[in-house]
Amino acid sequence: MKTWQRIKNDPKLLGQYLVREKVVDTIRSFFKDQGFHEIFTPILVPVPSIEPNLEVFETQLRNSKGLKRKGFLIMSPEYAHKKLLAAGVGNVFEITRSFRNEEEASRLHSPEFTILEWYRVGADYFDVMNDFENLFLKIVGKDKLEYQGETYDLKKPWPRVTFTEAFKKYAGKNLENVKDEDFYKIFFNEVEPKILEVKRPIFLYDYPISQAALARPKKENPHLAERFEVFVAGVELGNCFSELTDAKLQRKRFESDLLERRRLGKTNFPIDEELIEALKSGMPTVSGIAVGVDRLVMLAADVPNVADTLFFPDSELFDL
Repeated sequence: MKTWQRIKNDPKLLGQYLVREKVVDTIRSFFKDQGFHEIFTPILVPVPSIEPNLEVFETQLRNSKGLKRKGFLIMSPEYAHKKLLAAGVGNVFEITRSFRNEEEASRLHSPEFTILEWYRVGADYFDVMNDFENLFLKIVGKDKLEYQGETYDLKKPWPRVTFTEAFKKYAGKNLENVKDEDFYKIFFNEVEPKILEVKRPIFLYDYPISQAALARPKKENPHLAERFEVFVAGVELGNCFSELTDAKLQRKRFESDLLERRRLGKTNFPIDEELIEALKSGMPTVSGIAVGVDRLVMLAADVPNVADTLFFPDSELFDL
């Protein structure tokens, strides 16, 4: 039975799905009250972001005269935001759809998902930690979260744990001795399960530079990157960077990521040269975060699966 049919048979279910509306309204008011601009950027683009381990949805744009151009559904609106930041738009946020192909439909994943990104100018990743705490507390409306029979203490400040500390405490390993190719295996198998046992939200920060993505190196230790992920009830909700603004270094990282994509047999496409130009033109000091809205709604609605927050989950639409 499809979701719309279950709601028709049991109207009390509707409230579970309308939590999304309340969460999105809260997000909008949170940022607008602080003077952030809500922006709207493309979902269909000529060049997508380059994350090595993610796969894109590729399509073709055609006009009536037979002109054809490759197109891709975004995996994140990040590149568009950075071009606007370079243009001087100031503090911004966006709630939009994003797409990742070869993404298993699971408790926490869906090939099509809703993403929230915001960027605070003149800020670093610690400032965005404060933003996230305040936003989440506004969504929940109290300083504790009741989720799936467990209670999580949301009182500020939330614990902030470096990856070095987490690997030592939870996996008994020195992060400096962990090989790049073993990083995520150890994290997912040994560190993340221990995080689930903690009844507090946790910010894990200061990633190895090999996992820097678009984050700038840490001034005090260039072997680390100014990046954090935030976990609530064992669920990873957001990924934040103090943004890299060095065009040369960003190009180097993009070239390395493209090589890794080819090695993994992912769809091939070029670097977004317009983003490099934007960085060259000068981008302000800024920190930004990508947050999974479906996961926020899942926690707020106290349901076990992101599909339980969607009227038309991919698993039903495509028989996954």
